[in-house]
Amino acid sequence: MKAARWHAAKDIRVEKAPIPTPTDDQVKIEVKFTGICGSDLHEYTHGPQLIPTKKPYPLNGHMGVTTLGHEFAGVVVGTGKNVTHVKKGDRVVVEPIFRNPESPFITTGEYNLSEPLGFVGLTANGAFAKYVVVEDYMVHRMPDKMTFEQGAIVEPAAVAAYAIQQSGMELGDTIFIAGAGPIGLLTVQVAVASGASQIFVSDVSESRLEKAKEVGATHIFDARDKDIPQRIRKMTGHGVDVFIDAAGVQASFDTGISSLRNGGTAILVALFAKSVQHNALDHTLRELTIKGTAAYRNIFPEVMALINSGRLPVEKLITSVIALDEIVEKGFEALTKDPSEVKILVDLDR
Repeated sequence: MKAARWHAAKDIRVEKAPIPTPTDDQVKIEVKFTGICGSDLHEYTHGPQLIPTKKPYPLNGHMGVTTLGHEFAGVVVGTGKNVTHVKKGDRVVVEPIFRNPESPFITTGEYNLSEPLGFVGLTANGAFAKYVVVEDYMVHRMPDKMTFEQGAIVEPAAVAAYAIQQSGMELGDTIFIAGAGPIGLLTVQVAVASGASQIFVSDVSESRLEKAKEVGATHIFDARDKDIPQRIRKMTGHGVDVFIDAAGVQASFDTGISSLRNGGTAILVALFAKSVQHNALDHTLRELTIKGTAAYRNIFPEVMALINSGRLPVEKLITSVIALDEIVEKGFEALTKDPSEVKILVDLDR
């Protein structure tokens, strides 16, 4: 089969790879659509980051050249002998995070905190290929009405939904989202579905801000504007209830913290590339809650139900659908050069 395989930064090759066979506890899936994620883009531009290149990933021994792709939907075409909850022909999405069975976080249900952290498509071969094998616990059956295109966006939508869930946002709350990339825009959609009264969004891209407005933002700001906290405080009276940092830089962090009301909550969902400085005294005196979220846990069924109901129209974020052979130029390169691109899907049947 053909697969898009990472060899090094700026070196992704569409080449022949062996069709995988499932072990006793794995499921083999014929992939229909796979989304290009920001973490895939990071591996392309600056990798290796999560791809193991110096020592094998402990849970499966994977190392080196890797088929990328972890946002995907497809059809079950084979199962190991111990798999009982899905069968051949089932339409499925995959929750690609690995769970270490020896971790104490498994018994508490906090499996996203188990170590070592790993994902299909990063610490195992992924879904930029016609076939992929995954662990049985990763597989969720899709609702009958859900399209494969929608299914390919369940994973990033789960990141956004988990961030909103962990923020404790309530009906009528106000929220500021820094960053209008795919995760930021999905967070806008989840905030709309969850009943936020005002949704403020900042970014440096005009086209992405327009997309934010299109999917439900009530106010948009150029992230370079130094007056965002003052403007938000004027419109809300005292600042927002929730701040989501989906940008992950010092400027977005500072702007968001300054935009929070006293007693507000900040959720750090972005993968910060550099350390940030923070005024801990301000944090204490204002009784702020600042919390990071690690991907997601126990939320895929709810996200699929929201998408299936039409209340979370994730398909609005699809800006291009390409063939696997086009993944470098029309996928990775397009995402680095064209801010109007939001979510690019690879159609594995093309």
